[in-house]
Amino acid sequence: MPSAAQRAEHAGSKSLPMVAGSSLAGTAVEWYDFFLYGTAAALVFNKLFFPAEDPLVGTLLAFATYAVGFVARPLGAAVFGHYGDVLGRRATLIASLLLMGGSTFLIAVLPSYATIGIAAPIALVVLRLVQGFALGGEWGGAVLLVAEHGGSERRAFWSAWPNVGPPLGNLLAAGVLAVLGTVLSPDAFLSWGWRIAFALSALLVVIGLWLRLYVAETPMFQAAQARREETAKRAMPLAAAVRHHWRQILLAALTRFGENAGFYIYSLFVITFVTEALGMSSSTVLVAVMIGQALAVVAIPLFATWADRVGRRPIYIGASAATIVWAFAFFALLETGQSISIIVAVAGGLLIFAAYSGVIGAFFAELFPTEVRYSGVSLAYNLASVLAGGLAPIIALALYKAFGTGFAVAVYLAVMGLISLVATLLAKETQNTDLAAVHRVRSDPGEE
Repeated sequence: MPSAAQRAEHAGSKSLPMVAGSSLAGTAVEWYDFFLYGTAAALVFNKLFFPAEDPLVGTLLAFATYAVGFVARPLGAAVFGHYGDVLGRRATLIASLLLMGGSTFLIAVLPSYATIGIAAPIALVVLRLVQGFALGGEWGGAVLLVAEHGGSERRAFWSAWPNVGPPLGNLLAAGVLAVLGTVLSPDAFLSWGWRIAFALSALLVVIGLWLRLYVAETPMFQAAQARREETAKRAMPLAAAVRHHWRQILLAALTRFGENAGFYIYSLFVITFVTEALGMSSSTVLVAVMIGQALAVVAIPLFATWADRVGRRPIYIGASAATIVWAFAFFALLETGQSISIIVAVAGGLLIFAAYSGVIGAFFAELFPTEVRYSGVSLAYNLASVLAGGLAPIIALALYKAFGTGFAVAVYLAVMGLISLVATLLAKETQNTDLAAVHRVRSDPGEE
């Protein structure tokens, strides 16, 4: 007779739309929290937590704490990946959501440098580390919760919905800050208005948590767990993933370089570039980011549908080539100083991001066996986030400060696109892969 834990594990909805909606809601909440910090780093934290005579120096310090969150992501990927492969996708996703929401709410009530001195930026860094740790385990589990519930025919489409979370979360973050910046005076926004956006995270967490509690664990994980119990083996999924699948982890991570660096430049660095380098109003660039993110939200499922028809590699190759070309067009458009050109620049970049995002969920899931899939997917995803995304705003800002032109940043972004292009050309097509049939890793990592 099944135990209470087993009955709870099998309870919940297995409807693909409900599962996809649950994954989307959770990723949107977590990315809202994560990107809210990045936007605030460009507009608020550089003044309240890192005051400096040179505004660019203060912003650079604020972005440094932003990058700290990325440093913690591989650790989060390792920890949540391990427990996701041992205890289940659903439970770890609930834990990551609660951890992210709690840390973001604490940022909302954190005193500034003027109030508590050096303790303020230190506490901010600690909370940012917690955010990064939580996010490290989010994406992989959200994608697998969908991918392992369905078949291969429309896997890219359903697996793409968690990828709508980042632009949707960023759209929400930019939208909330834009509204607050409009209805409040600059002094009121800088003093207390920005804290409202962080406090709203608590409400969003409740909504995401309710949806995640409603869905069932994936059938593939349940089957893998049964195999572990039958063999009485207790392998470390993380060690097994690194030992037997390090090539897939590395190659998958490299395919993300253009997508990840591009996303943070198109949606985050652009705020600093337009406001401080071009001297324009923040409202102009925030509107551009919101339009671009809205287009990405719509475009990601469309590109995913296409990926289910033509395969993963053709779209990945096209997006990587487009990254190389658009890197130069992006900054040429920005430097015109025209509002419409800025909107076109950001929207074009985020459409390229959408093409990547329509493919990545299915592609990564199809590379690893069920027993180590959470660990492998999370490590690959977050390795790229550290090396490409986390460093992108800092490298871009440093390049602009050194050369005084967006062309230097464009070269950097084009190189990231080239890395993705080469890695994709080396990768194999994974369309129509049966996830249950992906070769199983040995239960004991010590076996030969």
